[in-house]
Order: sequence, then C-alpha cells, then structure tokens
Amino acid sequence: MTATNATLLRPFYIIILLLSISYGAKAATTVGISEWVPQAKLVGQAKMTYLFWDVYDARLYAADGKWQASAPFALELSYLRDLNGEAIAKRSVEEIRKQGFSDEAVLARWYQQLSAFLPDVKKGTRLTGVVDQNKHTRFYLDGQALAEVNEPLFSTWFFNIWLSEATSEPKLRSQLLGEQS
Repeated sequence: MTATNATLLRPFYIIILLLSISYGAKAATTVGISEWVPQAKLVGQAKMTYLFWDVYDARLYAADGKWQASAPFALELSYLRDLNGEAIAKRSVEEIRKQGFSDEAVLARWYQQLSAFLPDVKKGTRLTGVVDQNKHTRFYLDGQALAEVNEPLFSTWFFNIWLSEATSEPKLRSQLLGEQS
C-alpha cells in the first residue's frame, strides 16, 4: 500500500475505531441486562443526591422502555462517590423497613446476604440489579456477575426502595419511571 492510499484510508480507519469503541461501551453497559430483559430499553434516569452530595446516577431498563413490576427489568447505579459496601447493605435494609416490611428475621438474613457480596464502591463503580421473569435478582459489578438472590420476596422489596410509591425518594422514582425529567 502506498503512502497516498494509506492517507486516503485514514478516515475510514478512524471511523472503524470510533464505531468499535462506541459498540464496546454500549455492550459493557448492557451486560446482564440484555441477557435477562428482552428488548431492554431505557425507561428513565435520575441522579440521587443526599443533602448536597451526588451519590449515584440511576437508570431503569425494561422491555421496550415500559416498566412493569411483574416483568423483567434492570436498575443500574453508577456511583459518583466512594461508599462502604456494608454501609450500602445497612442502608438498603433500612429503606426496605421504611417501605413497611417488618419481618426482622428476614431483614437480618437479607442484610447478611447483601453485606456478604456488596463491595466497597468508588466513583465510577457501576452496580446493576436485574430481575428476571422468575423474580430472581442477579447483581453485576461493572458488567461482571457478582451474586444472585433467588427469592422473589427479596426482589420485590429491594427494588421497592426506588420504584415503590412509598419510596423515600419520590422525585427519583418519577424520573426513573420516565414520568418527569
């Protein structure tokens, strides 16, 4: 190949490189989601802020972008700050309790499960929870399988933290459900 041909092909190579980078990024964000949520599309997204700290960006995915509690869906949290995994587990159980779940033995078991696998997160860490057709939850850390909880009751109450009408963050819920931007 001559230098002139190489120069002429350079824009073509740049386009191919950009497309492969773009495809790689898109595939990474849907690992786990596309496997368990058919025709997964973004329903909505929101930023969780506590007092004046940005905690995470949240994105909800469901078939054709229409969320139903009874159908498979995924919730992806991209953390904007460092947090301790055990603190995330503790806060999750506190939020489930606020939703009205009161079986303390079950809450203690769920806390043990969550604290056993939830990692400490750093800014940029992405945790994704995917609920399948059997109401089992699969967790992914930056696109890699992390854990499974095969208990429909857990799936319902855990995701109620963000998606229940009784959530402590109604604006975040509304944005995730695509009701407001």
